[in-house]
Amino acid sequence: MAKLQKRYVCQACGSVSHRWAGQCTDCGAWNTLAEEAQAAATPFQAKHHLRSGGQPIALVPLDTDVALPDRLATGIAELDRALGGGLVEGSATLIGGDPGIGKSTLLLQAAARLATAGHLVAYVSGEEAADQVRLRARRLGLGAAPVQLAAATSTRDILTTLSAGPAPRLLVIDSIQTMHSDVIEGAPGTVSQVRACAQELIRFAKERGTALVLVGHVTKDGSIAGPRVLEHMVDTVLSFEGERSHQYRLLRAIKNRFGGTDEIGVFAMDDSGLSEVSNPSALFLTQRDEGVSGTIVFPALEGTRPVLVEIQALVVRLASGATPRRAVVGWDSGRLAMLLAVLEARCGLSFSSAEVYLNIAGGYRVQDPAADLAVAAALVSALSERPVPVAAIAFGEVALSGEIRPVAHAALRLKEAAKLGFTQAMVPASVADGGAMCLNGFRTLGHVVDHLLGRG
Repeated sequence: MAKLQKRYVCQACGSVSHRWAGQCTDCGAWNTLAEEAQAAATPFQAKHHLRSGGQPIALVPLDTDVALPDRLATGIAELDRALGGGLVEGSATLIGGDPGIGKSTLLLQAAARLATAGHLVAYVSGEEAADQVRLRARRLGLGAAPVQLAAATSTRDILTTLSAGPAPRLLVIDSIQTMHSDVIEGAPGTVSQVRACAQELIRFAKERGTALVLVGHVTKDGSIAGPRVLEHMVDTVLSFEGERSHQYRLLRAIKNRFGGTDEIGVFAMDDSGLSEVSNPSALFLTQRDEGVSGTIVFPALEGTRPVLVEIQALVVRLASGATPRRAVVGWDSGRLAMLLAVLEARCGLSFSSAEVYLNIAGGYRVQDPAADLAVAAALVSALSERPVPVAAIAFGEVALSGEIRPVAHAALRLKEAAKLGFTQAMVPASVADGGAMCLNGFRTLGHVVDHLLGRG
């Protein structure tokens, strides 16, 4: 009999090595290589080809008419928005987030609303006992919802139970890292166990038309723990983001085979669980009646939804010889360094002897490149101690040459700002139609500095 070959699989990234090492050569993680046995390689297997002996498959033309998949509305508008309109029957969704961010709360609320609407819903918890889930549901006011609840970690037991009766419309597994399959060796949470359990659950969902939702743990850097292949196996990957010190939560779609990945859902955590936020701009704007130097409002765009956030900057002059500090919260620190260099090289402003602090109010994280002009305006305002008008917004991308480049969906940003009472906008010169807004178009960052400082 052929000898079994041994291999060592990294539990962080899934790479395979034939020798054990203290550090993974691919991802650099320490003490993550675990031994796994693989099937023996025989001379027959090495020589046998796969071009015969199988069943023929049906090939269909690409232009065949296909009906759109049916959507299952969860009853939570913000969750449906992030999903692209609702859950798809037979789809697999993976949701990840930091511990305590509200993943289980959100899914329990969605499961309760679907069960109350008459759908068969199964909620399987591998981390909490059934009584713990009942107490949490009672605290959220969902104790009367007819959700089928179970506390189990054996994938075989779960699938045997679900296969014996009618298939549920929604199946929630909380979490996939706690599931265990007796087909292969390994502790729950290892790469092989997570892959095998997810594959069996997804196969059941595809065959029975059940919408499957898997909860995944995250690592220290915020990425979903386990093998990267898990994200390729599912149809949708959602990331639940937010700071526990702030009440807001963002549900962002990272991957979606049935919709776009440019939509977000906004929630607020309160005593009754997660509540939907129909106007996210109200969370991130501070109430101020008079201008304050170093602050300006920026209309960020998340999918088709503009979100107005306040950008705050503080510039502190230091004595000669001291090393200035740069601190950024909610924005890219490398982009701040680039913007400071452009202000010095193209506009003649000196920040080399000053400490610079930049903050996005409310804990929001801005990734939109259109924030360059708003950040530059906040920095110039903080340096000169000249406040920007309270009713003004700014957006535009700044090039290394100092040029103000146009950005996408300018009309949508202006429309949302006008709806909230803003009347002025600093925009790229290519923006011509501002509707009810008074536009100040600029071609270069130097013109913006002159405008803010009142020079010409």
